[in-house]
Amino acid sequence: MQQFPWLRFTVFASGLVAIGYVAMKATTPTEEQLYQEMSPEIRRKVDATRAARLAREAEMKKQMAAQETRNANPEASKPIWADPPQQTK
Repeated sequence: MQQFPWLRFTVFASGLVAIGYVAMKATTPTEEQLYQEMSPEIRRKVDATRAARLAREAEMKKQMAAQETRNANPEASKPIWADPPQQTK
């Protein structure tokens, strides 16, 4: 019974992966190159989307900062259902 050539198989498979990686790096454009190749109309849409995303991120950061300051007071961060029920007379 003949042994499987694991070493040769590993070297061959690694070579194929390396060739694929090099081909991908050589043919894939960078984000700057892709942006420069876009038409002006698409650039405006991309810029608008980018601005909207940045605005959402800024709003989220403001909310996170507000929550952090609120969490400094443990009484204020307690959920409303954790309060004991009020007694009615």
